[in-house]
Amino acid sequence: MSENDVTPAFPDVDPQRWWERQRETLVAWAGRAAHANGVQWLDDDGEPMRERGVQTWLTARATHVGALAWRHGTVGARAIAELGVRALLGPLRDETHGGWFTGVDEAGVEREPTKSAYTHAFVLLAGATAASAGVSGGRELLDRAAAVVLERFWDDEAGLAHEDWDRAWEVPEPYRGANSNMHMVEAFLATAAATSDPTWARRAARIADFLIVRQASAFGDRLPEHFSPEWEPLPEYNSDRKADPFRPYGWTPGHSLEWARLLLHIEAALPEGSATFVEHARRLADTAVRHAWAKDGSDGFCYTLDWSDRPVVGLRMHWVAAEAIAAAEALHRRTGEDRYRALADDVWGHVRRHFVDSGNWHHELDAQLRPSTTIWQGRPDIYHAYTAIAVSADLPVPGFAVRTPAHDAAPNH
Repeated sequence: MSENDVTPAFPDVDPQRWWERQRETLVAWAGRAAHANGVQWLDDDGEPMRERGVQTWLTARATHVGALAWRHGTVGARAIAELGVRALLGPLRDETHGGWFTGVDEAGVEREPTKSAYTHAFVLLAGATAASAGVSGGRELLDRAAAVVLERFWDDEAGLAHEDWDRAWEVPEPYRGANSNMHMVEAFLATAAATSDPTWARRAARIADFLIVRQASAFGDRLPEHFSPEWEPLPEYNSDRKADPFRPYGWTPGHSLEWARLLLHIEAALPEGSATFVEHARRLADTAVRHAWAKDGSDGFCYTLDWSDRPVVGLRMHWVAAEAIAAAEALHRRTGEDRYRALADDVWGHVRRHFVDSGNWHHELDAQLRPSTTIWQGRPDIYHAYTAIAVSADLPVPGFAVRTPAHDAAPNH
């Protein structure tokens, strides 16, 4: 880390109280996005960007956070969770062909015909979290989403999830992606917690085994994100669209950090454990921090790097910093290593100085740490920020368990 980032993260306030206020602020922001059809995309002032309509993935993520925040005692969170469940069981669901639309307009008319794996991963996550929290309709949403994911996306032979389909489920996209599979892992872990069915955790472990143990290891602990339908890596994919918001070129250190935490959750969820995932979590996080932090003169994580670890998109995304915090907190609890505690503190200090703003965090900064809108316009999301807070404050989150060093010393582990 840079010498500029050694100031204590919370020199002026009790961290637990600060995190509590942040949870309240983020939930209130999400409440401003409420629409009868789901959750709208908000601009920097918290006003709906109506031309973007209602997006299913944002609605699902807000539902997930609302359900968590209700469990955590945040005022107003239950209404967000209930709204989200109603929308996901209503206007955002395709009654004709099954599954969920990518989004609808304000009148409830489908905007895009694609049935997206990324979207469906978050619908499953929303259902699992809502069911665990006892939100009305949550269990129905979980059951419906689980059935669609298993029927349409899960490839049991490969141990991985397909990508996108057309609306009628007739034509699959000739592409496979690590990003959607990563979010399937999170959703599968939440589903395992909600249903007490370890099969879901084992599915998550199969995804991790292929993408991390086999693929990331082969690329020096840098995860290739893009694959052919036969799951051959495509390292030059989108070389002409380097800043794509969902499928950027190169490798994405923020996803390595996110995966580091998820590997620890998988280990904790498996009855038999898997210590191999702990070492891979360390390697992913250490590689990401070493190569992505302050690579172009300013503090912060570069968004993407090429295969020689040179910055491709030097923007600083709020979600990358949030996932760095969550990964560092989880690694510290699992390993007991003080360097991860220091990493979490350093990144929290960076976030408080540069990202935290009234209402919601800046979603994107340029390389000089000024607010930017190159890739993300507005501030539509609270999911990553809430994750960082929940993990740091050690709040209960279904599927987020982490073993401790004591487990390693326990007999018959």
